Amino acid sequence: MISRVQRTHFNFYILQSNSSVQQQTYWANLTQGFVDFGLLVKFKLSLMVLFSALISYSIAGFGQVTWVGMLLLAIGGFLVTGAANALNQVLERDYDRLMPRTANRPVATGRMSVSTAVLWAGMMALFGVTILSLFNPLTGFLGMLSLISYAFIYTPLKRSTPLAVVVGAIPGALPLVIGCTAWEGVLSSTALILFTIQFLWQFPHFWAVAWVADEDYKRAGFFMLPSRNGEKNEITGLLSFLFCVLMIVNAGIGYAIGFTGVLATLALIGINTYFAHRCWSLYRTCSLEAARRQMFASFLHLPLSLIIILLDKI
Repeated sequence: MISRVQRTHFNFYILQSNSSVQQQTYWANLTQGFVDFGLLVKFKLSLMVLFSALISYSIAGFGQVTWVGMLLLAIGGFLVTGAANALNQVLERDYDRLMPRTANRPVATGRMSVSTAVLWAGMMALFGVTILSLFNPLTGFLGMLSLISYAFIYTPLKRSTPLAVVVGAIPGALPLVIGCTAWEGVLSSTALILFTIQFLWQFPHFWAVAWVADEDYKRAGFFMLPSRNGEKNEITGLLSFLFCVLMIVNAGIGYAIGFTGVLATLALIGINTYFAHRCWSLYRTCSLEAARRQMFASFLHLPLSLIIILLDKI
């Protein structure tokens, strides 16, 4: 027979065990919630967008910016970008399940409901645009424009035409304009030159990514490469090369209008020339290795270009 004391000890042990399990479950759910939120807003991609906005803000201000302004731009830009990425995952949840690299996204797996994701997107959009509008109405408008064009124009077009890349390059380049208007309040020549840099850069960058992830994209019905049938051929490398040539021309225009000095212009031409070389290699070989090299070159190209311009301004 079990004594009353033994039963009491046994019940206490059971309660402790249940409490421990509940605590472990709570922390596991909380951790997964943070991870899922990071996946929903595409945290790394959002940081890259923030970098573009903050550095253009610094370029427009010739390095004489305030930490309050930088903080507000970072928060507002992150929220708007996160809202656009969340809506993208809601709209593409059925297609994300078909691609191994996106299959673990929270909405695609069902770990996060569509209504929850939309609620997050709505809240982030509201607060993000409001914060950007504190700088001036134009900055808030451009933030909303980038969100709408990315989520509701570019995203649906991806399954219809490779020209979606052209449409997507517009919201993709707007963060540089938003950074400038946050400081200047108008669409200046600085904003237009910076917009052109990132707009042109996105084509060789994205086509290299699309080449590497071609099988994934095709599983979901996305044909993102610029050839007529969406296949991997020399057209991707050739067009990427031509866009690099346009970036070299853009660097020359920047010097002609006084946007950059001699040393910065020569540095930009050198970076663009190397990028063009990588794209030419893809054109000549049509190999996966060449596409990877072009992709990694693109990761370095944009931040280096913007840092060179910033150093030239200060």
